Amino acid sequence: MRPQLIRLCSGFFALALTAGAPQVVAAELPPSVAGAMAQGASPQAIAEYRRKLKEYLEARAAFDQEAGAYWNAIAEKRRGRNAKRRERIQITLDDYVLEHPPLYTGPKRPVNPEPEETPERPEKRPIPVVADFVAAAQELYQFTPQRPANEIEFKRAYARYALASGLTREQAVRVYSFETGGTGSYDVQSGIEHGGKRAISTAIGYNQLLTTNSVELLAEQGHELVRALAEKVAQTSGPPRKSLEHKLAVLKRMVAHAKAVPDTWSEHEKIGNTPQGWAMHAMVLDIDVGPMLQTHKLLTSVIFARNKGYGRPLTAAELEMMNLTGDGTGLDMVTMPQAMREQVPTANFFQRSGYERNPVAIRHNTVAKLLAVTNERMDFNSNKPGARELATAF
Repeated sequence: MRPQLIRLCSGFFALALTAGAPQVVAAELPPSVAGAMAQGASPQAIAEYRRKLKEYLEARAAFDQEAGAYWNAIAEKRRGRNAKRRERIQITLDDYVLEHPPLYTGPKRPVNPEPEETPERPEKRPIPVVADFVAAAQELYQFTPQRPANEIEFKRAYARYALASGLTREQAVRVYSFETGGTGSYDVQSGIEHGGKRAISTAIGYNQLLTTNSVELLAEQGHELVRALAEKVAQTSGPPRKSLEHKLAVLKRMVAHAKAVPDTWSEHEKIGNTPQGWAMHAMVLDIDVGPMLQTHKLLTSVIFARNKGYGRPLTAAELEMMNLTGDGTGLDMVTMPQAMREQVPTANFFQRSGYERNPVAIRHNTVAKLLAVTNERMDFNSNKPGARELATAF
């Protein structure tokens, strides 16, 4: 089971100065702080700061009260919809909050003209990258994923398995174009593409699987992965068979380890944040197992919708909503009639922290608008080289 959409937030560290600390070049600091350090803050500057701070705190408190009430209503409506679905009762417009959320437009927090100490924050652990996943697989499972000879080999393997499993070319190509910008390779990692130098998450490949996704797929779809790989072993002979037999044995061990904890996102996330989860994630790179994992990342959403009684094939944009937000939340949007999509704010499908840091959801603030911009991005990126090459692989 997958969580609701979560987006990363960023922060900053304020500088703390103490008597006897090394000299800091004033140009490195905000002008107001640098000037105060050089000359000493005047009583007038301090009084002005305190006045502005009072205005800011009052405005922020008023906003937080208003926003808190709004997001409590969002949560209450969501609980109500879930209860109605369990009872198979029709969902209507009354089951959503139809106003858009308040956004803070008050004064910014003023800069203190007097130096102030700030507590040190724990250093963030670096995000593991492909090399870490491969090293963990070798250390813990004595296994190295078999990389494709070239990109088209992986695309063809993905296309074969995706079609055989029930995905359409349109779904696969358009989701790929959205997730990777239409140019991503089978081993592309989020943040390290289009000139990026630093990973921003563990998401890899055509459908951007996180370590937690890999653990969850091994736990929930492991039987199918093992079955498909066992069939390939049975059809192979000679030295290649020995290599496949080892891969199958490793896959079985990974599946067993993934199944050893309760089938919840939080438990899978715990494993995903350890070297064992990194090792499992390395399977995304393997020419035999990787295409299956990428396929099941989407296929589970298709099956979820079908099992919930949604018979119409999902468009690529609808499938992407489920891929991004989780099956339950995504299906809530997918099953909504067009007339309701035009009126229901996207805020109904977010937590407050995720929404306020998501400019796309804020700017395209109804379900219809969010689906439309997703389709537009898919249209544009589908003409890029990687997407065109994937289309030919089908």
